[in-house]
Amino acid sequence: MASSTTGDGVSETQTAKKPKNTKNEGDESDLLTVPDGWKESPFTKDDNPRGLLEESSFATLFPKYREAYLRECWPLVEKALGETHIKVSLDLIEGSMTVNTTKKTFDPYAILRARDLIKLLARSVPFEQAVRILQDDGACDIIKIGTLVRNRERFVKRRQRLIGPKGSTLKALELLTNCYVMVQGNTVSALGPYNGLKEVRKVVLDTMKNIHPIYNIKTLMIKRELSKDPDLRVQSWERFLPTFRHKHLSKRKQPKKKSVKKEYTPFPPAQPDSKVDKELATGEFFLRESVKKRKKMEEIKVKQAEALTKKQEERNKAFIPPKEKPLMKKTAKAPTDGKLDINAIKEKVRQAKTKKLGAPPLSPAPPPTDKKKKKSKSKSKS
Repeated sequence: MASSTTGDGVSETQTAKKPKNTKNEGDESDLLTVPDGWKESPFTKDDNPRGLLEESSFATLFPKYREAYLRECWPLVEKALGETHIKVSLDLIEGSMTVNTTKKTFDPYAILRARDLIKLLARSVPFEQAVRILQDDGACDIIKIGTLVRNRERFVKRRQRLIGPKGSTLKALELLTNCYVMVQGNTVSALGPYNGLKEVRKVVLDTMKNIHPIYNIKTLMIKRELSKDPDLRVQSWERFLPTFRHKHLSKRKQPKKKSVKKEYTPFPPAQPDSKVDKELATGEFFLRESVKKRKKMEEIKVKQAEALTKKQEERNKAFIPPKEKPLMKKTAKAPTDGKLDINAIKEKVRQAKTKKLGAPPLSPAPPPTDKKKKKSKSKSKS
């Protein structure tokens, strides 16, 4: 039975299928989301009762300074790998560690975990942390940073920047990513969940590219707070995350004299004039030798006279006295109009009288008495 079509040329059967597709998409999104608190069941012997068909082995070398520590913790390594039936051997002569599967090994992924364990032990990771790799939710990542920076001094500074003062930056990174991070030599060993290892690798590579780890740590702190809100899980977090601009502090020094490239011409440059050509142009070629010598002597004498005058001027500079500053200050000129303000002068004199000039007298003179007056009168009569 043919399906009827609408005016736009779309069949009714096609329009009817659209809601089914949306339902299927919704079911798939529900299946992809992992519920909170769900964990995968551990792999047991019942899942693979027959064991493995072939034997697998991995070996790795370790430095000389790790020999004493490995010899101490080796019984613990054998005990941890013995639970998964993995055979491990330590060769102190060659300086290597080897892991092998046995007939009792039932987990095919156990040999890969054992390989990562001996790698971490060779990279100076303590056994207490390295043994976490045998868990199902754990993984490791060894990041090579030795070839990222050419200059050795710059490499040491950036590696120290990753560690931070007293290991504070590395500790903050471990708390935010739930990973154990070990910086040793030219490598960085990280151990923890997959999401954390991804962030650790990004921070380490950015630090080697001269991006300070504090910027990435700040972003991780914001992401950690946003993940706690269930409403924001579906939304984009770009509006909350900070954006840091790169500042180009060191610019290339520009040369003082910039050479301008000339336009390309297929023809070679003109040949420079020789000494004879220059003499022919000025007419000196046809002069006598005596005249030429006289001309040269005159030019030499003129140059000598100029040099002598320059030297004499430089010598005379020492005898020229410097300009002295005037000792007396310039007084204000009297008004040229010829008119004096008498009232202003009287006011100044009156103010000067009221002012107390000098120290006051110690004791005022006593007034004259009557006896002295009588004596003065009698003397005048006589």
